[in-house]
Amino acid sequence: MDTNKKIREYISAFADGELPDADLELALAALREPDGRQAWDLYHRIGDALRSEPGQAELSPGFAARLSDRLDAEPLPLRRHVARAPSTADALAAIAPTVVAGADALNGSKRTGQAVAPHDGPAPEAAPAVVKRV
Repeated sequence: MDTNKKIREYISAFADGELPDADLELALAALREPDGRQAWDLYHRIGDALRSEPGQAELSPGFAARLSDRLDAEPLPLRRHVARAPSTADALAAIAPTVVAGADALNGSKRTGQAVAPHDGPAPEAAPAVVKRV
């Protein structure tokens, strides 16, 4: 693990009151360094922001104007292609293969390349199924 990351974790745990006593000496040594003091300050500002009431953040003077200027300088996002709503033709095209397969099954086609003879009348009735009771 990165040593600087581990030290920042010690400082964060110390700021939260969750640092084990065995690691206290390491955290205090890190706080003697400028990076350690900067991390300590940052963690306390984060904690203060998390505990503050919404909408009570102290913004520097001119913050809104600077933010507006930076947003104006951003390039506009590219337009996304908007998909059109499916039409009746789309729905019919989606079900067409099923309709054809069903019609072929009703006409007795096995898709063997042989033409299916047209029916002049109703389909012959099949013998009723016999159910055997056990």
